[in-house]
Amino acid sequence: MIRISNVRLPLGYTDEDIRKACTRELRIPADAVKSTALYRRSIDARHKDDIHYVTSVDVHLHINETAALSRAKSKNAAICEEYRYTPPIPKNTSKRPLIVGAGPAGLFCALILAQSGVRPILIERGSPIEERARAVQTFWNGGALRTECNVQFGEGGAGAFSDGKLNTGTKDSRARKVLTEFAAHGAPEEILYNAQPHIGTDRLYDTVRDLRRDLLSLGADIYFDTRLCDIRVRDDAVCAAEVEDKNGKRLIECSELVLAIGHSARDTFEMIAEKQIAVEPKPFSVGARIEHLRERIDRSQYGEAYKRLPAAAYKQSVHLKDGRGVYTFCMCPGGVVVASQSEEDTVVTNGMSEFARDRVNSNAALLVSVAPEDIPGDDKLRGMYFQRELEKKAFLAGRGDYHAPIQRVGDFLRDRESDRFGEVLPSYRPGTTFSRMENTLPPFVTDALRAAIPMIDRRLKGFAHPDAVLTAVESRSSSPIRIIRGEDMQSVSLRGLYPCGEGAGYAGGIVSAAVDGIKVAEKIIEA
Repeated sequence: MIRISNVRLPLGYTDEDIRKACTRELRIPADAVKSTALYRRSIDARHKDDIHYVTSVDVHLHINETAALSRAKSKNAAICEEYRYTPPIPKNTSKRPLIVGAGPAGLFCALILAQSGVRPILIERGSPIEERARAVQTFWNGGALRTECNVQFGEGGAGAFSDGKLNTGTKDSRARKVLTEFAAHGAPEEILYNAQPHIGTDRLYDTVRDLRRDLLSLGADIYFDTRLCDIRVRDDAVCAAEVEDKNGKRLIECSELVLAIGHSARDTFEMIAEKQIAVEPKPFSVGARIEHLRERIDRSQYGEAYKRLPAAAYKQSVHLKDGRGVYTFCMCPGGVVVASQSEEDTVVTNGMSEFARDRVNSNAALLVSVAPEDIPGDDKLRGMYFQRELEKKAFLAGRGDYHAPIQRVGDFLRDRESDRFGEVLPSYRPGTTFSRMENTLPPFVTDALRAAIPMIDRRLKGFAHPDAVLTAVESRSSSPIRIIRGEDMQSVSLRGLYPCGEGAGYAGGIVSAAVDGIKVAEKIIEA
């Protein structure tokens, strides 16, 4: 096929507009085109009076494509092969790798193994997505927190309740495999070409469920509500895993154990540290959610064209004079701020959007970078304990019942406590309490946020609007440790142990975690 890049399309374009743009670029008659399909689409909003789509289009012709391309002499067109992922051929199909964690890393590791003819065993400490969704809604409505089944733990991982954002910085070709599998299991087809693809939390439930059904049909065994307690070792290699479910503890024999545990499995972090498995502290970030009226963000990004476009996203970062970075992360257009704690008497925030992205507010994490040297001591898990400390402070600042501490941006910038809402009403449930951010966050974080918000406002008008709301604490954006592994993807201190995904310190989002799961599966298949 021929792939044409930099194809400009108007807002409200039709299939005929795509076809005409391609025939102009290739200088061919319309009847020479067999089919067209978008490969990539982004919005060019640099000039508010000329907002349009910039796309790449895959074209199949009835005529010889190489000859047509030669005649066209287009700088934007080239012959391109359709992407296909071929699972490796296993040397041994009798082995049963054990995967711990059913987030994107664990699910895609299991999927590649199963598609290759290797039957994995997948355990997940939380529940299937259907039960998990009910447990989360119950908590958001003021019910009890289930510490083993919540926004962090359960089928689909933490990403299942954060919009299903699939934009990634990875250039790994396996990312295409991830997108095509999501689409094949019920995600919207537009994730295959949107520059900022998302599934939506509401659509992600069905997608994850269908992935599970596919894994089972390929011979995988899946055990929910099953927690890893210990790793058994023989001759300096993994030989079994001790797990616990409602019936008690048992052993699962395995020679390959994949730790796709996510960034919140703190008891597992402590267990592997106690076993002297090599880990190291890594940088992470903390901060708060910032919430604006969606219409203000949309107007700022798109001008008066906002009514004809989907809810606007943004991504901002600044570097302060002291070298510290402040940036937005996990931006949720037309979404809500959600309670995401996994431990009792703590408050943790995250953001979520449904597929329609049509809620009143838009929100994003506003994060300050934290280096290991910012935290006193030499404990390799000190970043994890630092996160927990902030989460407990947020609980106290929210005055119990899992209410989150909040402050209007205008009051935060003036260093005064809020006592009323303006145009932005917080979306966080079960509820909120006015409190200074200083009651939760350390001075180096609040100082950085005060410096960064006006700087971002100069690029994104309205970001520092006084009625915007800060909701604390955002503490689980990434893992505070890295489980050290070698080029063979195995732990440098224990053969057969495969640290994988975001919790192990090797990914930062759904797609990169899934790609890491694929890479681990390939190494297991090749071994």
